[in-house]
Amino acid sequence: MTTATNPAGPWAPLHRMMASAGWDDCCPFWDDDGQGYFVGTHFADGYKTYLFKLTPDGRDLIPESRVLINEGNRREANKLYKINGWYYHIFSEFQPGRGRYLMIQRARKITGPYTEVKQLMHPQREANEPNQGALVQTEAGDWYFLTHHGTGAWEGRALSLLPVTWNDNWPVIGELGPDGLGRMVWASRKLVSGTPIVTPQTSDEFDAPCLGPQWEWNHQPRADMWSLTERPGWLRLRAFKPFEPDNMRKAGNTLTQRCYRTATNRVVVRLDISGMADGQRAGLCHFARGYSALSVHQSGETRTLEFWLNGRVTSGPAITNNVIYLQSTWGLDGRCQYAYSLDGITFTTFGDWYQFDWGYYRGTRVGLYCYNNKGESGYVDLDWFRYDYAGPEIRTLATHP
Repeated sequence: MTTATNPAGPWAPLHRMMASAGWDDCCPFWDDDGQGYFVGTHFADGYKTYLFKLTPDGRDLIPESRVLINEGNRREANKLYKINGWYYHIFSEFQPGRGRYLMIQRARKITGPYTEVKQLMHPQREANEPNQGALVQTEAGDWYFLTHHGTGAWEGRALSLLPVTWNDNWPVIGELGPDGLGRMVWASRKLVSGTPIVTPQTSDEFDAPCLGPQWEWNHQPRADMWSLTERPGWLRLRAFKPFEPDNMRKAGNTLTQRCYRTATNRVVVRLDISGMADGQRAGLCHFARGYSALSVHQSGETRTLEFWLNGRVTSGPAITNNVIYLQSTWGLDGRCQYAYSLDGITFTTFGDWYQFDWGYYRGTRVGLYCYNNKGESGYVDLDWFRYDYAGPEIRTLATHP
C-alpha cells in the first residue's frame, strides 16, 4: 500500500502489508465506526477468501484477526459493502462447462457467518461472461453494476454498466429472468443527459510536453531513448537491441494504445526516417498473442519497406523518400490491412490481411516501434499519429502531407 495527501501525488514509497505469496483480488473496506478491513483470496491455498482487520493507520493487516468467509470454485474478484444494515460480499466463481458468473453472500455482521448465498447472473458466454465488477450508486440514488467481462474477442476484456434494482435487500443485476437470475442488458437510458459527448483520446500531434494518456509503453521505457523535446512537435524514438533479435513484441521502444471494435478504424502515422541507421527497423504494428507490422528496414544505405507477420517477412519496394506515411485500417471483424504513402494522399496496400486476436486478456494493440539488432544506433521522428474511428461523433481524419 501507499499513501498521499493529494491523488496527484507525491505518493509515499510502497509498504508491504503481508509477506506471503499467492494472494490476489483484494479489497479494503471501512465500517461506520471507522474500523478498516481487508478482504483477499489466497489463490495458492484452494481459493480461500479471508477477512482481516486493518491497523488504525491502515498500513498493516492484523494477522490474528483473520476470518475465513469463503472458499472454492476458483472464487475471486472480492468487493465488500454495507447497505441497509447488511454486509455484502460480492465475488465471482467458475464452474467447468459453465464458465464464470457473479455471486453474492450477506450477513448482519462483517465477520459473518455469511450463511445467505445467491447466484446473481448466468455465465452468459454469449455476452462474454459479465462477472467481475462493483456496485456503484449515483447522486440521484440509482444503482448500477460496472462489470469487467470475463472473456472477449480481439478487443480484449470490455466494460459494461448494468442497471441494478433491489428485491428483498438483494441486488438484481441487469434484466431479471424467470429463474430469478440477472441477464446482460445491451442498451439502457443514459445516466446523465444534456452533457457533451466525450470520447477517449486516440490521436496525438506530439506538440505537448508529455505523451497523451492513451499511450502505454509495451516495456519499461528508457528515458534516454525517446524524446518530445529534441525536435519540438515530434516524437523521437531511438533504436536499441530488442530482447530477442527481430521479435517485435520484445522490442523495448514500443509505444502502444488500444484498438477499438467499431465499424471503421483508420490509423495513419507520418514518419521522418532520415535518421535511420544500418540494421534499424521502425514502423507501425499490431500485436497481442500474434503480431504484424509495416516496417521500414535500413540495410547499409538502402531502406526497404517490409511486412511482418508472426516472424515471417515480406520485402517490398525501396524507399528513397525521407518522409513516409504508414496506415492501418480494420472493421468489426478485426481484419487489418496495411498501406503506405509517399505524399499522405494516395495510399498503396501492402502485405497480407492480418486477423487481430484475443491475446493475454488485453486484446490487440496498435503501436509505434523502433529497434536495431546491431546496437544502439539510429532513430525515427514521428510528426503525428492520427486514429479515426466510427464512434458516437462524426469525425474526419485530416490529411496533411
